Amino acid sequence: MLSVKHDLLAALAAELDILSPGAGAKAAFESPKVAAHGDFACTAAMQLAKPLKLNPRALGEQLKTALEATPAFQRWVSAIEIAGPGFLNIRLQPAAKQEVVREVLAAGERFGYQASNGQQVLVEFVSANPTGPLHVGHGRQAALGDAICNLFSTQGWKVHREFYYNDAGVQIDTLTKSTQLRAKGFKPGDDCWPTDSDNPLAKNFYNGDYIADIAEAFKAKATVKADDREFTANGDVQDYDNIRQFAVAYLRNEQDKDLQAFNLQFDEYYLESSLYTSGRVEATVNKLVANGKTYEQDGALWLKSTDYGDDKDRVMRKQDGSFTYFVPDVAYHIAKWERGFTKVVNIQGTDHHGTIARVRAGLQAADVGIPQGYPDYVLHTMVRVVKGGEEVKISKRAGSYVTLRDLIEWTSKDAVRFFLLSRKPDTEYTFDVDLAVAQNNDNPVYYVQYAHARIQSVLRAWQESVQEAGGADVAALKDVDLSALEGPQAQALMLQLAKYPEMLTAAADGEAPHDVTFYLRDLAASYHSYYDAERILVDDEAVKKARLALVAATAQVLHNGLAVLGVSAPARM
Repeated sequence: MLSVKHDLLAALAAELDILSPGAGAKAAFESPKVAAHGDFACTAAMQLAKPLKLNPRALGEQLKTALEATPAFQRWVSAIEIAGPGFLNIRLQPAAKQEVVREVLAAGERFGYQASNGQQVLVEFVSANPTGPLHVGHGRQAALGDAICNLFSTQGWKVHREFYYNDAGVQIDTLTKSTQLRAKGFKPGDDCWPTDSDNPLAKNFYNGDYIADIAEAFKAKATVKADDREFTANGDVQDYDNIRQFAVAYLRNEQDKDLQAFNLQFDEYYLESSLYTSGRVEATVNKLVANGKTYEQDGALWLKSTDYGDDKDRVMRKQDGSFTYFVPDVAYHIAKWERGFTKVVNIQGTDHHGTIARVRAGLQAADVGIPQGYPDYVLHTMVRVVKGGEEVKISKRAGSYVTLRDLIEWTSKDAVRFFLLSRKPDTEYTFDVDLAVAQNNDNPVYYVQYAHARIQSVLRAWQESVQEAGGADVAALKDVDLSALEGPQAQALMLQLAKYPEMLTAAADGEAPHDVTFYLRDLAASYHSYYDAERILVDDEAVKKARLALVAATAQVLHNGLAVLGVSAPARM
């Protein structure tokens, strides 16, 4: 049906150009708000009526007559109707809708994919500092980032997944001190353990059981290996630097386990410390100073960020000589640009909203050729977890929050991914653990996966029924006669299949993987309606094979859409 739509759009564009030169470039079809009104809607007559000084309905009649005379509309369209002030409602021939079945079966896993555009995109996500296990918020970010990467891949982008983390600074210092105290045999609540009253950093001291695990492994002189580092402890509880390096490596290994449980891999881990050791931070500050975009006041160095739309100027270098956190961010994004990534997407929590203006201001002030609006940001809210009707706020392992691995162990990787992607990133979301494990239609991931498994069961039954006659090849279904697919439920299902490629393109453009979850639920609903309306394994061989081809195509699109989300498509449930 993609080829059908292409032919019809080409015919529409040609006729619009005749009416008004250049108008063909805006040729488009919409989906009617009421399905009974047709398969496509066209509003071109209303858009052109005013500049052409014509009555829109009369212009619609003129366009209708012209389109009906074109070979494409004669072949694929059964009727064009005028509605309202000049809408064209277009009804397709059954054969036009049937084409999508052949297209899906021919393309397989590549259905909906666009050719390479020769460009690359860097998506930075998770980016958790190695100070504890990944929490549920990191899980939402992991699901979003991976799905957005997959969406870009379908549209011809070469995708680079990157994890950026701070391997130095106050948080790492707090981690080291917490681990050292545990290694010396102390624990939260002991007299020597910092409290809010005697230490301004105490509220950040890490009290979870995982700190005790790190301390025991350190004393045992363990070796830990993460994706980006390996380190062996010397067991000396007085060796602060050795404890620091071991704790970071240990927690990077723990985070790797979290990511592996989520079936997620990164192409690169980028260290904040490298921005300092490579001289990038210093070079960035020098460039901003040389460009006249800074000034000194009250012993601090300020960026003139209000010149670029920020609500106030921002401190770059504090009185003590240390840099504020957005300065290395600016250096990091200059590095991304210099590495050839003209498109960059950052997935971050909504608490990073204030960072956007100052990072973009710094990039413009640096004047290195980076366009305005670089990079893109996708901001997400945190996630509430409900279990047994009550909110779960802490994990014994983490000490103060629910971890990603907790959520996976309570439910499944598939449920966590699908659920965390089922709403717009910037909307509040409550993860219902009980719903995520329910095997009923109220559970959206179960509902979609069950549709796929149900189709696979039908295909297996067909294959088993003809084993004695040499078996049945699902791939051969792409060549069968589809003319029997004329029922309303079959027609509706084929129209739903045809929406998949454009949905992917729109979801990628909008960095909106929740669109994929909505589509899959609609497709599963269309399939369940079709299954209830028409028996598939009938005696009539031609009808049976046509229906098998339709459901096989449906299974393929369900599989493809779930793969974009990083969710499996089970053959049995």
